[in-house]
Amino acid sequence: MTGTRPLRADAARNRDKLLVAATQVFGERGLDAPLEEIARRAKVSIGTLYNHFPTRQAFFDAIFPERLAALDRIAARALADPDPWNGFAGFLQEWFTLQAEDHGLNDTLARRFPAGSEVADCNRGLTHLDRIIGRAKESGQLRADFEPQDLATLVWAMSQVIRESMGTAPEAWRRCLGFFLDGLRAEAAHPAAVPALTAAEVTEVAQASANRA
Repeated sequence: MTGTRPLRADAARNRDKLLVAATQVFGERGLDAPLEEIARRAKVSIGTLYNHFPTRQAFFDAIFPERLAALDRIAARALADPDPWNGFAGFLQEWFTLQAEDHGLNDTLARRFPAGSEVADCNRGLTHLDRIIGRAKESGQLRADFEPQDLATLVWAMSQVIRESMGTAPEAWRRCLGFFLDGLRAEAAHPAAVPALTAAEVTEVAQASANRA
C-alpha cells in the first residue's frame, strides 16, 4: 500500500503559512478575496500557492470544515440549556456571531461556494437542529409552524445584513435578529401566508446562489 509522500520541511512551512494567510484574508474580505493577496501575506510566490492549492476550492476544503465544527459546540450548548427558548435563541445568536466575525464563514454559511466541495455539506450543528427547534416548540415558546427550512431563509437574509453593514455598523445584525426572534414567539404568531420551503427547494435555491457567486 502506498501513501502520500510527506512534504519537505520547507514545503510544509509554506503550506502552513498559506493556510494561515488564507484564513486571515478570507476572514477579512470574504470568499472572493484575491489569491494574490494570500500569497503576498504568506510571503510566497503565486506559483508556490498554486503548487499547494491548485484551486480556490482547495483552500475552502482545507480551512472551513474545521471552522464549521464550531456549530457542533453551539448546538451542544443550546441543547444543554434548561430553558428551550433560551437554547434556541442562544443558538441563533452564537451562529450569527460566528458569521459576523468572519467574512469567509459568512459567505460559506450562506452557501456562496461552489457545489461539490467537502464544505458544501453544511450539516455540522444542523444534525441537532430538529431537537433544538422541537424543544422550543414543545415548551410552547416557539411558534408551532416554524420549520428547520425556515432557518435557511433567515441565514440568507442575515448573511446579507452582516455583509452590507459589517464595515459601518458591525452590530446592526443583532437588532435585526432581535426583531426576528420576537416574531417567532408563540404568543406573537399569526398564521403564515405561505408554507415553509421544502428541503428540495432550499437545496435548489442554495445551488442557484452558489452558481451565481
